[in-house]
Amino acid sequence: MDLTKMTRREFHKSTTLGVTSLALSPGPPVRNVVGANDRIGLGLIGSGNQGRFDFGAIVRTGQADPVAIADVYQLPLSLTLDAMGSPPAKIETYKDFRKLLERKDIDAVVVATPEHWHGIPTIMACQAGKDVYVEKPLSHTVYEGRKMVEATNKYNRVVTCGTQQRSGEHYQKVVEMIRGGKIGKVTYVEAFLFGLGFTREKRRLESPPDCDPPVGFDWDFWLGPAPYHHYNPSRRGFTGFWETGGGETTNWGPHLMDVMHWALDVDAPLAVAASGARYASMGIYETPDTFEAIYEYPSCPLNPDGFLARFSYHLGRGPDDNGYGTQFYGTDGTLFINREGYTIWPPTKTTDVWETFGRTTIERGDSTAQHQPHAQNFVECIKSRKKPNSDIETTHRTTSACLIANVALRTGRKLRWDRDKEQFIGDAEANKLLNEERRAPWNVV
Repeated sequence: MDLTKMTRREFHKSTTLGVTSLALSPGPPVRNVVGANDRIGLGLIGSGNQGRFDFGAIVRTGQADPVAIADVYQLPLSLTLDAMGSPPAKIETYKDFRKLLERKDIDAVVVATPEHWHGIPTIMACQAGKDVYVEKPLSHTVYEGRKMVEATNKYNRVVTCGTQQRSGEHYQKVVEMIRGGKIGKVTYVEAFLFGLGFTREKRRLESPPDCDPPVGFDWDFWLGPAPYHHYNPSRRGFTGFWETGGGETTNWGPHLMDVMHWALDVDAPLAVAASGARYASMGIYETPDTFEAIYEYPSCPLNPDGFLARFSYHLGRGPDDNGYGTQFYGTDGTLFINREGYTIWPPTKTTDVWETFGRTTIERGDSTAQHQPHAQNFVECIKSRKKPNSDIETTHRTTSACLIANVALRTGRKLRWDRDKEQFIGDAEANKLLNEERRAPWNVV
């Protein structure tokens, strides 16, 4: 079936699992690359707050023109048009993103849909010859993420992910310092988030009863590849449900874990174990509000013996009142970084019989812009065809580390990971959770 030409009626008739393979579909002919002096025609798929932010940032580079927006809900689509400050006639709007991808005047798209919708539009955009800025997490499953990488390479596309820390100067400086031995041999890394996700999803409240979706909202299309459920406002908090998200592990995890992977020059753990539950949540949410994963990492340039890492989120206040961030523990110091800046503490002072001595100075660094430079990097790579700061292979590896932590949680056991095969070692049950079934016609693999 040609998904780019499938009618909405055919989509609504699809209630069982399909067998269409987007990864094998030839798709429309691939467009030529954008020249160095050409303007970029830009499309947006998913016009919520994050999509609006990404779309606007790329337009603000002064090298891209907004051409079209696709969303299954009219309200955010209208808000995005208002935010762009352009007459509606200048930007075409669609409910079905496939219509947007058919346009020959679009060179690149932003994919800022709910998590379970990141993979399919990205693959189809690559097939249609578009470059892609896709929000994190890159994918909803490890297998889907690998198919996104394959599509990027097959169609020679520039695909970047919204892990904008990689374009922040203070993050780049910290990575250089850690790799240069500033805090010595790194033995442990802690990435954490406190309270933010719980507050955003309003988990303290009981869920309202199922009801009709708002006017102008195609709920069936919003669910797309996920199993059908009657509309409930709580379900739009997609990170709270396994079929559409993965909790804060896949929401904030790709940001925080990526900093660790980048600084220590690693891309996959050897093993992971996780615990978590809904200890404070009310309503119909499924993913944890309290979570902890422990990773074992292999040898790396900062420690030939490997290191341990911990990712966690829960209610309350973080260390030194930091609500989120990544902290590196080394033999010569401790380094904390988040979007607001960084702090380096010296190692514990040495005490002998007569005196205590050692470094006492605490070093701090200010925040730098991240999101706008990230948009600029994407635009530059569209024209140069160079690898972007958050290239898809690197981002797939970080996203996979987050996804397998959720698999460890759901199976209730420690899992060993084969980085090259992207499979768990000796655990068929866990391996089944590396992919998922999708409603027809959205079966990606």
